[in-house]
Amino acid sequence: MIPLDAARIAEVVDGRLAGAAAGTVVSGVCFDSRAVIPGSLFVAIEGARSDGHDYVAPALAAGATLALVSRPLEDASGAPLPCLVVADPVVALGTLAGWVRRELLSCTVVAITGSSGKTSTKDLLGTVLDQAGPTVRAHASFNTEVGLPVTILSADETTKYLVLEMGMRGPGHLAYLCGVARPDAGVVINVGSAHLGVVGSREAIADAKAELVESLPAEGLAVLNADDATVAAMAARTEAHVVMFGESEHADVRAVDVQLDDLARPSFTLLHRADGLSGPVVSAPVSLRLSGEHFVSNALAAAATGLALGMPIGLVAKGLEQAAPASKWRMEVSHAAGGFTVVNDAFNANPESMRAALKTLAAMGRGRRTWAVLGEMRELGDDAVSEHDAIGRLAVRLDISRLVCVGEGTRVMHLGASNEGSWGDESVHVADADAAVALLRAEVAPGDVVLVKASRSIGLERVAEALLADGAP
Repeated sequence: MIPLDAARIAEVVDGRLAGAAAGTVVSGVCFDSRAVIPGSLFVAIEGARSDGHDYVAPALAAGATLALVSRPLEDASGAPLPCLVVADPVVALGTLAGWVRRELLSCTVVAITGSSGKTSTKDLLGTVLDQAGPTVRAHASFNTEVGLPVTILSADETTKYLVLEMGMRGPGHLAYLCGVARPDAGVVINVGSAHLGVVGSREAIADAKAELVESLPAEGLAVLNADDATVAAMAARTEAHVVMFGESEHADVRAVDVQLDDLARPSFTLLHRADGLSGPVVSAPVSLRLSGEHFVSNALAAAATGLALGMPIGLVAKGLEQAAPASKWRMEVSHAAGGFTVVNDAFNANPESMRAALKTLAAMGRGRRTWAVLGEMRELGDDAVSEHDAIGRLAVRLDISRLVCVGEGTRVMHLGASNEGSWGDESVHVADADAAVALLRAEVAPGDVVLVKASRSIGLERVAEALLADGAP
């Protein structure tokens, strides 16, 4: 972060200092008192289950120099704590980040959105752009009105590229984030079923995602998925220069000859046609360190962005090959002491990512017994029943050896598998994660491959962690 004094921050966010000196210097931002950076601004966020104001004192004790709050606070003796009082700390955080972006940063800002694959694409692009200069990227899935400003504020004068992830919770949300970030380039990966229960239809999801490309300046860059017709159609909704990626022949950046190794890690030939469909084509071989054919699309999005920003194809390919799994619980492949393999993809789930994970499991499991331990996919609205039924049926069609459906929300998934033709104990329903762990400990064997996946709120990563911790069987 570019260091700022408390008086300047107060001026920018229209706040009032209470118990804090005007010259107090802030050199970082955090909103979790367990991860305070010395010299940081601690943002007190009022949530549904906790209030960040209750953690201001511990944050200051851990080294924070100032707290962004909605009310003045005192310590146990009645002395005022060093605070900056504003109407809404989250809004003030966005205001501060937007000001820093406009006034202090000179880097190229790239924003990424999509129904699935945002974080993986962000990690891939960050590694690609690292080859060309100092790059700051969002930590984990910092893609909200809190995480995005924190990422912006972590950049400084030396940053050449700033890679942001943008989540969408409804109409207007991306427009707000773009107002803070003012991206120079926008990447739209896909439009899928995630958040159907929130916005109501795929058309509404597409409209909300398109807010990113609509925000781009005429001299900006829109990187769109040529293989997703809904995304490709967004070219008509932006004044920015458009670059298409995908496996289709009309894409500017393509992958051909895709192959998978025994861990389902893709290799392919990267093609770039820089001057339209009639222009010359340059190519480079790429072998990814990530398991799953769906990562080819994410890699192409990252490659198209790097190439459009002027990087040579050889350097782009080098960055893609160096990219390792960087964000936890996303297709994390681990080999347990018991001689089996665990694929922890439990950070989140929607129908598209669930299908991709099952296909990866099938590819990894050739000649081996496969386990799909699946939890509920949330926020699907009226499509929840049909989508869970479809996933159960797909597991059977892919010849997954054992399907373990965890929790009340997966009963229809188990029923779908049964109706598709599973028999005996090929598909089972268990009450919770503990029951799933008990079943796996009793039955998983050396050589097996176990996939664990569910929506984040289900907490199914506990199954993967338990298996790896004790080396079952």
